[in-house]
Amino acid sequence: MRLATGYSHRLGATWDGRGTNFALFSSSARKVELCLFDGNGRRELERVALPEKTEDVWHGYLHDVSPGQLYGYRVHGPYEPTHGLRFNANKLLLDPYAKRLAGRLVWSDAHFGYRTDSSRHDLSFDRRDSARGMPKAVVVDDTAGWNAREHRPRVPWEDTIIYEAHVKGLTQTHPDVPPHLRGTYGGLSSPAIIDHLRHLGVTAIELLPVHGFVDDRHLVQKKLSNYWGYNSLAFFAPEARYAPDNALDGFRTTVARLHDAGIEVILDVVYNHTAEGNHLGPTLSFRGIDNTCYYWLKNDEPRYYDDFTGTGNSLNLSHPRVLQMVMDSLRYWVEQCHVDGFRFDLASTLARGAGGFDRRGAFLMAVRQDPVLAAVKLIAEPWDVGPGGYQVGAFPTQWSEWNDRYRNTLRRYWSGEANLIGEVSARMIASPDLFKHDDRQPRATINHVTVHDGFTLTDLFSFNEKHNAANGENNADGAGENFSTNCGHEGPTDDPDIQRMRCRLRRNQLACLFLAQGVPLLLAGDEVGNSQGGNNNAYCQDNEIGWINWSGRARERDNMIGFISHMTALRRRFPQLRVSHWVEHLTPDVPNGVLWLRPDGHEMAEDDWRFPDSRFLSYVLGGAGSGAPLYLALNAAHQPVQFTLPAISSCRRWERVLDTTHDDQTSAIFDSNLHLEAPPQSVQVYAGLP
Repeated sequence: MRLATGYSHRLGATWDGRGTNFALFSSSARKVELCLFDGNGRRELERVALPEKTEDVWHGYLHDVSPGQLYGYRVHGPYEPTHGLRFNANKLLLDPYAKRLAGRLVWSDAHFGYRTDSSRHDLSFDRRDSARGMPKAVVVDDTAGWNAREHRPRVPWEDTIIYEAHVKGLTQTHPDVPPHLRGTYGGLSSPAIIDHLRHLGVTAIELLPVHGFVDDRHLVQKKLSNYWGYNSLAFFAPEARYAPDNALDGFRTTVARLHDAGIEVILDVVYNHTAEGNHLGPTLSFRGIDNTCYYWLKNDEPRYYDDFTGTGNSLNLSHPRVLQMVMDSLRYWVEQCHVDGFRFDLASTLARGAGGFDRRGAFLMAVRQDPVLAAVKLIAEPWDVGPGGYQVGAFPTQWSEWNDRYRNTLRRYWSGEANLIGEVSARMIASPDLFKHDDRQPRATINHVTVHDGFTLTDLFSFNEKHNAANGENNADGAGENFSTNCGHEGPTDDPDIQRMRCRLRRNQLACLFLAQGVPLLLAGDEVGNSQGGNNNAYCQDNEIGWINWSGRARERDNMIGFISHMTALRRRFPQLRVSHWVEHLTPDVPNGVLWLRPDGHEMAEDDWRFPDSRFLSYVLGGAGSGAPLYLALNAAHQPVQFTLPAISSCRRWERVLDTTHDDQTSAIFDSNLHLEAPPQSVQVYAGLP
């Protein structure tokens, strides 16, 4: 009576207080064996064939298995790569629904389903057992409840300010984080980090992938790692390397503490591909469970994979069971871990069907109707590398999207490129040319200048070229077009004039980021002058290159932390910077609109937008109700520009609330119609007074 048939409706390992039900989807398998391991994961204690198959789900119930048990699967079936079938029961497979992982992948040729020394490549068959070097799934107790006091901040979209960070990179060298917490989930919720986030004024931390992932073999051979984590293998399990013991408990505790501080947690999730790579990749989980269902295979040659992601494979969310896994994963992180949202890596892949990207595809429609996901923030990286993959502005209404048009435009503008004021104007009012359709709101655009992928803000104004030699790819990796400027010297310099210029340009970018309508995203470390030495693709640098150098707090003469705090305070003070509706032309009847102005204070005409070599842009954002209007002047020219403070019926004077050329932000008051000067490469903001 130890083994019963159990049930198929809940996939994964489910403990009910008496025993554990195991359920695994595989439509083409001939037999599925559950493998139980000792507490170290080194010795296989026994194999149990799951006794029942219901609607392609193999299942069984073991009365004597409880939380803490380590396990994996061996799936029997045909090995016919030319038909897309890659079963090999010699390979231990990780449960796609594993909630917790024990051990790490130790690379060897045994992880490959074929003989790596064979001239027939993946058409050969390998009989070596891979169990010893595989991470194991752990049965967990899902019944543990949350403290009744735990609550979600539920920050409105228009008030949201996102801070993108890496769990380890953010905390590894922070002097005020206790040494035993550095590089861990616990470090994220240490008082030093929480105080820092609150001082900056951010409302959400967006974490680079924390789903269980593995390091690519070629990186391990170079003594590097998949530091960023975009190499997922376990979509339900928190990555164990960020916790000293129980990663699931450590992660949930950190979420609760961040929530207590009013900070939301958004996860960067990678459902577009897995760590198994192309047809020559290892057999670790999905490939050996049901390759033809989990992955997009080429129709005419199913031995090979359709690769829309640049990683070798693409998950096929048009398959109902794969879609179910992703939806179950998302709900699990919301319901069991209380995360507040997701940023979907290469989200175009998730919305692909047989005809390419489909904004009414299975995944997007499933998300749209899901009551659990309706309450969280959904952010798309709206592109992939496949045909028709660039889809900025094409996602459904409930989604927000990373806006690379904002990034590129503002980079080009502050790097000195002329004739961009029309483009800049659109980016500063939430890019209506991209997102104003289908009842979408300004929060649809996630504005950013720097993120994990690319130059840091300091490097953006210190390097003309990428310097990625440390990645071991002969500097061939990473984007070649960065729209950066070294301000006259490649790399660090002691020249005070160049230092001042770089500081001012960094302030200008940050000022625009927080003044632009839409949702601002700040890269962790930009506030302390963090540099990666010109490396714009530090995905494999789990070292001083990839970690934030917090010593910048002491050497930052420009006090960028204080500047960002000032900018977030301005954003809270003036509601027209965080609107929930699109702005219209400013008139007496539309007092919360926008009015584009020439330097002389008059409204711009059509020809003014085409002014030769234009680098100056100014405009008024009306205040909602009785709120003060704002006058903003952006001058990217290397020369000062004379301008006139506008005369508006609602105000006779203007209070200067921002000047990026000043170390402090002491206010000053000026009369309307007064002629002033915008310093070279500067941003100034004035608030109207009666």
